[in-house]
Amino acid sequence: MARARTPATELARRLNASDGPLYVVDAQYTLVFLNTAAQTWLGAAAESLPGTRCAYTTAPPNDGPGAVAAGLCPPPEAMAGETVEASVAVPSPGGHLVRRRARFLPLGTTPENVLGVVAMVLPEMPSAAPAEPLATEPEKELGPLGLHELLQRFRTEAAARYGADRLIGSSPAMRLARRQIELAAGCRASVLLLGPPGSGRRHTAAAIHYRAKRADSGSLVPLQCGSVPAELVYSTLQAMSTAERGPDTSPRTVLLCDADRIPTEIHGALARTMAKPSFTPRIMATAEQSPVELARRGKYEPELASLLGTITIELPSLAERRSDLPALAQLLVEECNARTDRQLGGLAPEAIDLLMSCRWPGNLDELAGVIEKAHRAASGPIIQADDLPASVHLGRQAAGTPARPKEERIVLDEFLTRIERELIRRALAQSKGNKAKAARLLGLTRPRLYRRMVQLELEP
Repeated sequence: MARARTPATELARRLNASDGPLYVVDAQYTLVFLNTAAQTWLGAAAESLPGTRCAYTTAPPNDGPGAVAAGLCPPPEAMAGETVEASVAVPSPGGHLVRRRARFLPLGTTPENVLGVVAMVLPEMPSAAPAEPLATEPEKELGPLGLHELLQRFRTEAAARYGADRLIGSSPAMRLARRQIELAAGCRASVLLLGPPGSGRRHTAAAIHYRAKRADSGSLVPLQCGSVPAELVYSTLQAMSTAERGPDTSPRTVLLCDADRIPTEIHGALARTMAKPSFTPRIMATAEQSPVELARRGKYEPELASLLGTITIELPSLAERRSDLPALAQLLVEECNARTDRQLGGLAPEAIDLLMSCRWPGNLDELAGVIEKAHRAASGPIIQADDLPASVHLGRQAAGTPARPKEERIVLDEFLTRIERELIRRALAQSKGNKAKAARLLGLTRPRLYRRMVQLELEP
């Protein structure tokens, strides 16, 4: 007698019979089932996925099962009971991310009773020309799903070249910075990163250093020039210039943080040390003020200034790249998703408007702190304006900028009346009060002009 199938066995059999890839994620964001078509689609990566927790974030390719699971993660809106169609991205055999559309069907109708999500990967569409991965398209007001897909495209098509996620954006300043960073990563010339505090100078320096992927790159050693004694800065560079080279004993790049604050009494000694043929470490430096400009004003050693900045990269403040803020905020939300168990889809349009209205004196670091607080405070799958900390609301009031400009209501009759009254006044002024002449200028008879003046309460 044939053994009776359990409901779970029968469901698995039916799902495996589907020609299209299907997979199931439970309410704790754990991949619990992949049908046969999904396993075939994912290849060897599918073996380690069941039981893997996925985070709603755009992970780089070749980063293990967690990265594959992240590429398959359903949007948090689906876990709240909403049927959603969005992109999934998985590594190809060549190491690149391949994006496909999927429909996410919640197993439940409210956040309280959703047991999980069934994902149906849709048939591949004919390939089209790749979209510009860096355009944030602010005029289209991309929502959380659109911004998530923007980050996917950036990771797929550009992050491998630039090596730093926070360089995303379509502002002219960031396009120029990305080209300079790619140039700097391809050589060992000294690099000076100019920008205000919080603009991501150290993050970019690390991206350049590790993006180079040289066998002799060694480690990146940051040195805080503004907060350590001058003697320590000098002795550290001297020690690095005389150390025996080896894979584990000699750092190959020193990062002089706040190089514009190096004490003037050691400028000459540093320049002589760095100019020696025996000095092998690569120099990178960050500064708020340009050492070259300081040298022009007699406040910096010219030779040291020239040694620090063979390549100079200017990182804009957040206020100067305001159009990039929606994509940056989405990126920071997804970074919080990767670090915590909470999974959020992004920010509501009203929350984005509120962030756009602030001045951000602390730049990216300040924005990251705000997003982290809002991520903890949010009660739904999307960060709302009320979830943002009080400092943001106060910042908007201080900036004097409304979250969204109110549309002015135009009443046509009143508008036309104002125009007619102004035209009559101008005709009377041009005719020096001669009503007959004013009527001819306006194409009216004198009696009709007189009647309109009475109706419009103009002085007869």
